[in-house]
Amino acid sequence: MTCVADDAGTRAPFLRRRRARGFVAGVLALGALALVSLVVGSRPVPLAEAFDALRAYDAGNDRHLVIRELRVPRTFVAVLAGLALGVAGAVMQAVTRNPLAEPGLLGINAGAAAGVVIGVAAFGAATMAHYVWFAFAGAGLAGVAVFLLGQAHRTGIDPVRLVLAGAGLSIMLASVTGIVILNAPLAVFDDFRNWAAGSVEGRGLDVAGVLALAVAAGLGMALPIAGSLNAMALGSDLGRALGVDARVTWLLACLSVMLLSGAATAAAGPIAFVGLAAPHAARMMTGPDYRWILPGSALLAAILLLGADVLGRLIAAPSEVAAGIVASLLGGPFFIAVARRFRLMKP
Repeated sequence: MTCVADDAGTRAPFLRRRRARGFVAGVLALGALALVSLVVGSRPVPLAEAFDALRAYDAGNDRHLVIRELRVPRTFVAVLAGLALGVAGAVMQAVTRNPLAEPGLLGINAGAAAGVVIGVAAFGAATMAHYVWFAFAGAGLAGVAVFLLGQAHRTGIDPVRLVLAGAGLSIMLASVTGIVILNAPLAVFDDFRNWAAGSVEGRGLDVAGVLALAVAAGLGMALPIAGSLNAMALGSDLGRALGVDARVTWLLACLSVMLLSGAATAAAGPIAFVGLAAPHAARMMTGPDYRWILPGSALLAAILLLGADVLGRLIAAPSEVAAGIVASLLGGPFFIAVARRFRLMKP
């Protein structure tokens, strides 16, 4: 016991220093990426001009218009969507005790996709400001359905039932989406394709505002249960033995994932792997405590998504590749590495 206590006491200062260095480096990296996001694109803008657009806006200067009307909202949306996906992924991995869990397991991406295509085809939603609401509604309804289907009669929420319900609902909603697209005019497919690529291009401050409110509400539910997530990650029985109310924790966790992932998907499209990769990277930086993993996941996921968006603008300039596609290209090898590490690919 003495050796264990001595080892823990020796590791604690090292872990605190690693956390501090990691968060400082992360904030600096996010700030640097935000500046790069303002100046790169199909029309490069000098950094001095970008600062002028922020400090002394001139509506008659077309470069100022590009910065204020296009790139500032785009950067905000990328940061907020990444932050939301990172926290949602960390919460999912905690409550399901599955290292490969990510928000898409709850059928939220499929629900948002179905909402978008129905909004475009049936209600004529033609702009992001319009069909973001249909995406948000679809994501929310899908989350509620999975939550209800994932309840066991006596034991409350069952992680296995929840994931299976999410998988089944995702398949059904994907079929509905496909049927609507196949029977809708070509314009519906074009609008849906632009959203489904997972791009933050063309998102305005109206979308960023809705996303910010939803993210604030989701974080307000997720952060207070971080201590309970530490206990739940040990298993439901141990969590209850430590005094955690499993039902309340599950309810708040699912609601926060619905809000965070639903809002991010509605605003930026279905973006894979960000919610999977960020929590693992955060654990390496912060250790196993979810009181640190959640903010670490938020920071690293924001860096990842904004970095993917910036990289997508650079690799195909003057055109661009959607951030969701770049994130998938980067996240695919990471997914395989995580699966092999946890031996989840063995039969």
